[in-house]
Amino acid sequence: MSAIRKVDDDSLAEAAEIIRNGGLVVVPTDTVYGVACDPFNAKAIDRIYEIKGRPRFKALQVLLSSIEELDALGLDLPVPLNRLAAAFLPGAFSPIAVAREDCALGTVQQTPSGARTQGIRIPNSALSLRILKATGPLAASSANRSGGESAQTVEEAEAALGGAVDLYLDGGPTQGHVSSTVVAADPLARDGIAILREGVIREPVIRKALIVNGGGLGA
Repeated sequence: MSAIRKVDDDSLAEAAEIIRNGGLVVVPTDTVYGVACDPFNAKAIDRIYEIKGRPRFKALQVLLSSIEELDALGLDLPVPLNRLAAAFLPGAFSPIAVAREDCALGTVQQTPSGARTQGIRIPNSALSLRILKATGPLAASSANRSGGESAQTVEEAEAALGGAVDLYLDGGPTQGHVSSTVVAADPLARDGIAILREGVIREPVIRKALIVNGGGLGA
């Protein structure tokens, strides 16, 4: 049976070891609970898809503790997402980064045009950032069966995923069942962006933030 543990130094050390060894850990974020693994471990990534029943064409996000980690992962934020990220991160904003040739993440997806992309997130939660600083970047998806309601408590996550997860970190109830807003750069779309999933940050707020002092953020 999987352990459910409060977040402390001991449980963080255990979580980091599980991640290094290819295991799965459920973690709280500022929106919902997520099931996470080493983003460089293909077998661990496969396990997340398997236990969730998630279609492979649906990408996993990579959770970071800081925007400064992007470069080391071989990721870049295109215009105007770099400026939107400055406005909304940390927070419930998931920009789609572009993967460079040196990016070794196992979660990178390829678009029909041949571009390699990766959604990223920096949770606006001191507890989540503490976890990420202990584990390093994590590949993650919401801690529920695919198509089910996202978990707002560790008990909801455990009820959905059971013993398939090695450790559940209990950070108390999260703010809500609504996930982050996913946005990609698209020069052919309105305002140069495509909103792939509207979540906590609503579309009008995103689009309003594209104009600062009468000029485009990407200028």
